[in-house]
Amino acid sequence: MDAFSTLIRTASHDQHTEANSATFIGDMLGGTLGVDAYARYTEQLWFVYRALEEGAERLAADPVAGPFILPELMRTAALEQDLAHLRGPGWRTGLTPLPATTAYTERVAHCARSWPGGYVAHHYTRYMGDLSGGQIVRDAAEKTWGFTRKGDGVRFYVFDGIPNPAEFKRGYREMLDAVDADELEKRRIVDECKQAFALNIQVLRELGREFTPLSA
Repeated sequence: MDAFSTLIRTASHDQHTEANSATFIGDMLGGTLGVDAYARYTEQLWFVYRALEEGAERLAADPVAGPFILPELMRTAALEQDLAHLRGPGWRTGLTPLPATTAYTERVAHCARSWPGGYVAHHYTRYMGDLSGGQIVRDAAEKTWGFTRKGDGVRFYVFDGIPNPAEFKRGYREMLDAVDADELEKRRIVDECKQAFALNIQVLRELGREFTPLSA
């Protein structure tokens, strides 16, 4: 039987590809959206990561989710620095989640409260994406809007506590393979990974309806 980390990666491959090819992401990476679109995207991420990380402390001792609660991954503080740079010191004023973001955060919070395996699914989907494809977004933001590497505006994508991302991701996969769950629970976690991707894709679709490429 394939390793659990392999099952998760292959089961969600198609949705991962769909998320990366979303019109909004393509337009943003292509430089045809203004910086306001990037800021709005960053706002939605803040809601999602706040839900992930507010539930982290009480899961630290959990046998399933506990090994994944790693301080070097936490992103909320970096997102708040980025939003202060993008929106100014009053960035919280008028901050609103999209309907899809609300659905996403509610699902994450539910798993954090009552299903550690489901929390692991959302943890994997978000943080491993940050360490991989998220770096493409960072590079595009730096090029398009003049953000400097490790500077305000892109701090979310900079993991100062992870000097070797490739090595870290290998260790993360080993944690997945060692997860304390039977085969039925592992299948449920895989299904939740698919759900996490679907929720993320819906956020990107709503953002795509909100912003029109500058060249249009």
